[in-house]
Amino acid sequence: MILVTGGAGYIGSHTNKALNKAGYETIVLDNLSKGHEDFVKWGEFVNSDFGNYDELKKLFSSYDIEGVLHFAAFSSVAESVDHPAMYLKNNYKNTLTLLKVMREFNVSNFILSSTAAVYGNPEFTPITENHPLKPINPYGQSKLLVEKALEREKNKGDFNYVSLRYFNAAGADFDLEIGESHNPETHLIPLILDAAIGKRENISIFGIDYDTEDGTCIRDYIHVNDLADAHIKSYEYLINNNESNIFNLGNGQGFSVKNVIDQCRDITKMEIPVKNAPRREGDPAVLIADFNKINKTLGWEPKYDLNDIIESAWNWHKKINSD
Repeated sequence: MILVTGGAGYIGSHTNKALNKAGYETIVLDNLSKGHEDFVKWGEFVNSDFGNYDELKKLFSSYDIEGVLHFAAFSSVAESVDHPAMYLKNNYKNTLTLLKVMREFNVSNFILSSTAAVYGNPEFTPITENHPLKPINPYGQSKLLVEKALEREKNKGDFNYVSLRYFNAAGADFDLEIGESHNPETHLIPLILDAAIGKRENISIFGIDYDTEDGTCIRDYIHVNDLADAHIKSYEYLINNNESNIFNLGNGQGFSVKNVIDQCRDITKMEIPVKNAPRREGDPAVLIADFNKINKTLGWEPKYDLNDIIESAWNWHKKINSD
């Protein structure tokens, strides 16, 4: 059985669905601080905190857990800047508790939902896995601390991990059973779609003076189902090869904020008003992935492009706002 921490959240729920479709049995651990219980439509559900040592011991005693896919982290750059201690505790210290219990129960396979934020301001693009690690916000710092903890754990023996450094996860399940739903919403595409349906007056562009072609930030967007597929391939790699690794997950293409807004306009056929706003602290100008390593090692490549991402997100958005 695979333990999916944070499996009621956005990426965790899509991966949990994919795992079950692939024939794996899962147990989802989530305290619902960010997740949604109705997103846990597959596997078993335990409402608890992954940083609670006693609860974790009960869980590992009750189930034959063979591996852990760890999604239970706070992930907003802006929130991390405002509340760095909260990010350190939840993302790093609580993960140490999880690793301690895994060690006690001889569970040796771990996949981390990591982030491109560990790289900080890119010294070159596309970004490879050997790019210097210089996070510029507490979110990225907390994930880098976890990666270092995983390396320490591996060096003790009888433990292997894959760290998946996501670029910008986006899109929704094509069956519309689950999708992206944060409160408050912080991700660009759902915010744009909120403006498209009139749920918000406009979409703010945070900074129009970056050193990019149109002055707005450039990001690499990857469909959440492509992320889910990479997790399954990574888990099978751990089981079959018994070795650790780190991979970037992205599309290898960069789109500016204005590019994304324009494509949302094309798909939704809506005006989508915009408002220029000051830069946000902790936002690099350009983040684009080089995913050659995971492609060569696991045979993974993204199946979906930005058009697929926005169309699936738009269909999900219409569904949840019409119910």
